[in-house]
Amino acid sequence: MACTHSNHPEQAAGEEEQGGEGPASVEMADMKQEEISHPPMDQLQGLEYCIDSNPSWGEAIALGFQHYILCLGTAVMIPTLLVPLMGGNAHDKAKVVQTILFVTGINTMLQTLFGTRLPTIIGGSYAFVIPVISIIKDPSLSQITDDHTRFIMTMRAIQGALIISSCIQIILGYSQLWGICSRFFSPLGMVPVVALVGLGLFERGFPVIGRCVEIGLPMLVLFVALSQYLKHVQVRHFPILERFSVLISIALVWVYAHILTASGTYKHTSLLTQINCRTDRANLITSADWIDIPYPLQWGPPTFSADHAFGMMAAVVVSLIESTGAFKAAARLASATPPPPYVLSRGIGWQGIGLLFDGLFGTGTGSTVSVENIGLLGSTRIGSRRVIQISAGFMIFFSILGRFGALFASIPFTMFAAIYCVMFGYVGAVGLSFMQFTNMNSMRNLFIIGISLFLGISIPEYFFRYTMSALHGPAHTRAGWFNDYINTIFSSPPTVGLIVAVVLDNTLEVREAARDRGMPWWARFRTFRGDSRNEEFYTLPFNLNRFFPPS
Repeated sequence: MACTHSNHPEQAAGEEEQGGEGPASVEMADMKQEEISHPPMDQLQGLEYCIDSNPSWGEAIALGFQHYILCLGTAVMIPTLLVPLMGGNAHDKAKVVQTILFVTGINTMLQTLFGTRLPTIIGGSYAFVIPVISIIKDPSLSQITDDHTRFIMTMRAIQGALIISSCIQIILGYSQLWGICSRFFSPLGMVPVVALVGLGLFERGFPVIGRCVEIGLPMLVLFVALSQYLKHVQVRHFPILERFSVLISIALVWVYAHILTASGTYKHTSLLTQINCRTDRANLITSADWIDIPYPLQWGPPTFSADHAFGMMAAVVVSLIESTGAFKAAARLASATPPPPYVLSRGIGWQGIGLLFDGLFGTGTGSTVSVENIGLLGSTRIGSRRVIQISAGFMIFFSILGRFGALFASIPFTMFAAIYCVMFGYVGAVGLSFMQFTNMNSMRNLFIIGISLFLGISIPEYFFRYTMSALHGPAHTRAGWFNDYINTIFSSPPTVGLIVAVVLDNTLEVREAARDRGMPWWARFRTFRGDSRNEEFYTLPFNLNRFFPPS
């Protein structure tokens, strides 16, 4: 039997006459349409400072330091996972962490100055873990008996693969090919992509907290309390708890965790518990040099292999897609308009340059937009570009002063995981907010968003569980580069979400659904000069646009 429900006002009025007017129906009748619904807004409201407005220098420096602290989680976690597998010791791990932070600072400064100009940090990426582990397991490297020699030779192989594969983003970016591709992205198609950029990282949230609940759970509760429930508490008319909830939470819980460590709470616990809970297990402070400036080819000349390079290219594609979704989220949380295809392509080109720097300096992994720092824009309600540039300065400074940077980098992972629960959630919610530009009463749109979100979570979860049980991915053929391609692509929630959503959105009832897809809302953002605000947010500094005129 067909449904008979209708939202037509005349039918609703007739039903009220038949059934009588109750208090609720009278109240609804008196309300205007704009009082019932919330009109779509292409710029997010409620931020204290948007992309091109700046807080005072003192506040900006403190906020930049907070962004620096937050990005330490990924900068330390990736080398902690990969360096021991490569044969490296604690000193090698400390040097890799310093190198990642140094290159992150450089890439962030370049992206905010000449790339998309959005307040985004370009940091280490987990998307490169699968091809990097494939290189580590290469028989020509794994058979080297001396650990230090094996570490150096593996690092050189990773460098060579990154240098070659970086050409993909450089070419797609500067040729404007990615900008042309992005014209097929509607608000509907971007909902699952941006949402999964945040929600797809759930494995790094509470599952990590569960490894040390006595530290992670208080951290989560305290951070939510300070940033949300107590955000209106002011000191000299300044909302200090809202602005610096990350720094305050980390400082308090870090002291609490150190007390637990010093009191001998973890003396008789398992090694895994000690690694996740103790504040003295990172071995970074004693292993790092006092002063050490990372430089290109510091590990020696890179080695090049076609097999390694082809496998790494899959991670570069994943980084490209994840960064595209992250740029969309950053633009919204910075109260900017959606980046036009020209700006998006320009940003991808500079990210490709960043990957080239990763290969030249030897970070051991590639780079992408830091999702947790995008979430921090929403948590603090500060989307200023200057704050991120100051944060880049902190990264470069503390990476050179190794021991001082290592002090902050020794914060237990569990504390970062607690913050990730909030930050990744922010970014996921931004993705869902794009639904306001679409018709969510359309069965077509419900189908596309539903299946792309579900498969975007379900398929990578299958690949993850298969890998954990079989110790190799579902793709396990003699062609290592093919295995890396399949296992890397389908282990990324945003990439799976984009493949499903964009294909369905551009093939299923396209002509009849242009309005339902939200295309009219983004029509003026398809070209750089389509909206006057684009020039305000995305014009290059130093009057460089006269040499590189936007299309």
